[in-house]
Amino acid sequence: MRRPTARGRTTRGRVVRGAALGLASVALVTGCTTAGTRDGTAAGASGGAAPASPAPEAPRPEPSGRTPDGTLLVADFGADTVTFVDPDAGPVDSVEVGEAPYGLVVGEDGRAWVATAEGVAVVDTHRRERLDLVPYETAGLGPVTGGEYRGGGMGIALAPDGRHVYVGVNVPSGNGTLETIDTGTREVTATTAVGRRPFDVDVSRDGREVYATGHDSFDVTVVDTRTQDTRRIEVAPYGTEGGLGSWLKPHYAAVRPSDGRLLLPFEGERLVVLDPETGRSAVERMTADTHQHGVTATPDGTLLVVGTGPIDPSEDAGPSLTVRTKDGQERVIPLDGPHEDVAVSADGRTAYVTGGFTRDGYWNGLSVVDLATGDTRRLPAGERPLGVAVLRSP
Repeated sequence: MRRPTARGRTTRGRVVRGAALGLASVALVTGCTTAGTRDGTAAGASGGAAPASPAPEAPRPEPSGRTPDGTLLVADFGADTVTFVDPDAGPVDSVEVGEAPYGLVVGEDGRAWVATAEGVAVVDTHRRERLDLVPYETAGLGPVTGGEYRGGGMGIALAPDGRHVYVGVNVPSGNGTLETIDTGTREVTATTAVGRRPFDVDVSRDGREVYATGHDSFDVTVVDTRTQDTRRIEVAPYGTEGGLGSWLKPHYAAVRPSDGRLLLPFEGERLVVLDPETGRSAVERMTADTHQHGVTATPDGTLLVVGTGPIDPSEDAGPSLTVRTKDGQERVIPLDGPHEDVAVSADGRTAYVTGGFTRDGYWNGLSVVDLATGDTRRLPAGERPLGVAVLRSP
């Protein structure tokens, strides 16, 4: 871990303030809630960031035939649909999947698995139709609702062989579960206890382990896919003093292609490099200086991290996309307004960053980022889009 600086000491102070505020306001239960609007702006987002301009309007082309490679698929957390998006022209079609879809993953067969509040939807992305909705077996989810705290599926991942889908299920009253779905029978085959609010789910390169990132429990739960045995690893580079009111929790992770270690960014300051086998971690320096959510790693080891905006605008930087090489060199590309998750084009030249955002201040579109030049443009895309995938043929 790098030596604490004045900046680091101030950040640790925020944990204590978050805890105190958490006792006074349910809005800080997750440490990720601010005021905002639903009209495509980011008013009041990220602790007072400047309003973001709405995504430009674009005509919607009429869908025809098989969905082309390169089309984007986004989960509309503010609706009950997924939206198909032409990366040049904007939305082209949508499919009803279930209330408040969060994460999604697409297999080589073109089937998308979408974690909604009602169950996991199965979508044929070639024909653009829902095939099934697999209900959850986890108890205590409460009524089907939308919003940041709703019960139901959050992070979701597909086994390397495509035979199983793993979905992290949020239980509003306590710890979550990991449900395993057989992709052939479309049935839940196992339900395993994990941490609180499983924002993200990842799978090891050999498919033997699943990693559920527990946002509100400061941990990663390692699940053996053969036995369902679990190990909890705390991930809290700033400590856990703030409890449920803390902002300084893990959100999303990526599996590093070179060695299978988990990469978890915090606050644009620290990158936790976790060895899931030993439970040991190291902390590397990051430079974006902003609250961070979505993350993905490309096959060549480049890490992309979404900066959502400042916790404290007087100290922190605004929204951004960090592009970090495998040797730790970073470029920080400024973005206009809050964002949540990121996917990369097949040729590795373009990033697509969703504006849905898990807290208020979201906007209904995504940013298209040229990774060579850093140029960005806004594109309309669904309603509060969170999860995103680039469709491609095997």
